[in-house]
Amino acid sequence: MFSNKTIDRLDEMLDEAMSGKFCESNYDESKLSRIESRWKAFLGTSVLSNQNLEAERHRLEEFISDISHQTKTPMTNIKMYTELLYEEARMLNDPEVPEEDAAASARKILKYAEKIKNQNQRLEFLVDSLTKLSRLENGTLEIVAKPSDVNELISEAVAIAKPKAVIKNVELVVSESTYKENQTASFDMKWTQEALSNVLDNAVKYSPEGGKVTVSITDTEMYLAIHVVDEGKGISEEESARIFGRFYRSSENQQVEGVGIGLYLTREILSKEDGYIKVIPNDKREGGEFILYLRK
Repeated sequence: MFSNKTIDRLDEMLDEAMSGKFCESNYDESKLSRIESRWKAFLGTSVLSNQNLEAERHRLEEFISDISHQTKTPMTNIKMYTELLYEEARMLNDPEVPEEDAAASARKILKYAEKIKNQNQRLEFLVDSLTKLSRLENGTLEIVAKPSDVNELISEAVAIAKPKAVIKNVELVVSESTYKENQTASFDMKWTQEALSNVLDNAVKYSPEGGKVTVSITDTEMYLAIHVVDEGKGISEEESARIFGRFYRSSENQQVEGVGIGLYLTREILSKEDGYIKVIPNDKREGGEFILYLRK
């Protein structure tokens, strides 16, 4: 049925595939028989499948490592403040402790309880963000772009950012020319609202106390662009290529609360809607400016 040469060739292909050394380019299809050609195509598909599985395994390992790294700090802080809380509570219940020291312990207990609350909120935010990130990356998060009201998008996102802006005394301004009748673009209202809220939250977070964040819109042929401008330090040319990476935090902003997921999520959400986001480096303007492009 088959010549010894053909069988030997098929056997050679299989050996290379099993050892992980199979490469389609080693075999010239013009010189192969029909069965050899189909065998080559099958093995080539199998090798590609194995490569995809390996890439997915590597991505999962990185994701698990990121989760471990990001949750370690709040968990450690919660443990530390819990131990301090316990120590102060023990002193408070000791009848031999002077009244003045007991009052000091009571104040410390409130302080540590507040610290634990803050770290717990940070952990909840982190878990929520990681859940969204996981769903986004494995394709289970459904983003449906359809004609939607841009005015509603901006109003809702600004309302979400407003409380933090008030606490920090940052003025949140929407340019008068922003709102126009029947202003629509193609996006998913829920998830794009989250994307814009992430950018506004960052703008408030990195603005100086008493500063201003301005939201405006420009119209291009294919996109509707939402500009978010703050009065902070801005982003350098060097960092502008890295800030949309997962868990990236600038060395200058390590003291500012955050986990480095917001901008990554924003970029991924917009890309699934056929939109994108870019940052204007601070060598081209004072302060920070992010532009979200929504497909018209």
